[in-house]
Amino acid sequence: MEFHDYYARLGVSRQATPEEIKKAFRGLARRFHPDISKEHNAEQRMRELNEAYVVLSDPDKRAAYDRLAEQRQAGVDAPRPPFGKEAARPRSPAEAAKAYADTAAHTSASAASGPGTADTSGFSDFFSDLFGRMGVGARGKAGGRGEDQHATVALELADVWRGATRTITLRGANFDAQGHASVGQRKLQVKIPAGVRPGQTIRLAGQGGAGNPAGDLLLEVQIKPHPRFKLDGTHLLAELPVAPWEAALGAVVPVPLPHGPGLNVRVPAGAQSGQSLTVRGKGLPSPTPGDLELKLRVVLPSAHDPRARRLYQQMAAELGGEFDARKVAASEADWRPQEEEQ
Repeated sequence: MEFHDYYARLGVSRQATPEEIKKAFRGLARRFHPDISKEHNAEQRMRELNEAYVVLSDPDKRAAYDRLAEQRQAGVDAPRPPFGKEAARPRSPAEAAKAYADTAAHTSASAASGPGTADTSGFSDFFSDLFGRMGVGARGKAGGRGEDQHATVALELADVWRGATRTITLRGANFDAQGHASVGQRKLQVKIPAGVRPGQTIRLAGQGGAGNPAGDLLLEVQIKPHPRFKLDGTHLLAELPVAPWEAALGAVVPVPLPHGPGLNVRVPAGAQSGQSLTVRGKGLPSPTPGDLELKLRVVLPSAHDPRARRLYQQMAAELGGEFDARKVAASEADWRPQEEEQ
């Protein structure tokens, strides 16, 4: 059976600390989560990352995996996974339930709704052969606290202002009356408050791994890319296209916002492309709201339009001898640093 290099999947060394492993996983999860990734193989890559993190984030599984890797490097044929022997030793109900919950119910970024939801049943044969023989204890008898689980939820930018309710699917251990366990799923409705930030974690008490008491679910918020707006902390950034006469003469122009009705912004006379306008307090909602930062872009009428072409020709005839765009731009570039130094 093909050996899987879990360290290489996460891009970490074999000496990586748990914190380094978690950081590497979260960074890759943000890149390949199917809800927000544009990679063609995002769902498969997310499944592979989940599998690697399940193993390397658990000390027992990581130790078993490392021993198998050492045997493989030494040329020792080890068809029986070393973890199978450890799993066969007597365990308390709490240890057994925790082991099962660790394998079947965990992973950052695995509980988001829609594509990308991961569970161990979708992991490789290599994983199943190595860890599939673990014993299971009844949840009702487990005396230890369940593990915290990590998940991500992807929101539209407008949800930051309005708040949202999302249904996420959680994979984990289910126990029947006799204490037999199986991997199942449950759906959880989560209310996302208005004003959340990208990367913010929402803790849902008792919604994590099986145990007594159950662990918590740590839900990390991600914001889907918007075609017109970007976030910079609490500030909202966008480009504002304006016509040449609006920039030259000044104008009041409408600016649509991602969360509903827009606002009107005054463009000062003589505005230039690249100039920034700031609207205070119109960024992300918070006790101290961010600002709306608008970068002007002057959009010229096409010279293929006969009327626009005649006007361009008229301007060239009347102003061409006096107006040199290169000299004006150079003089502005020379002047700006002097202004900043004063």
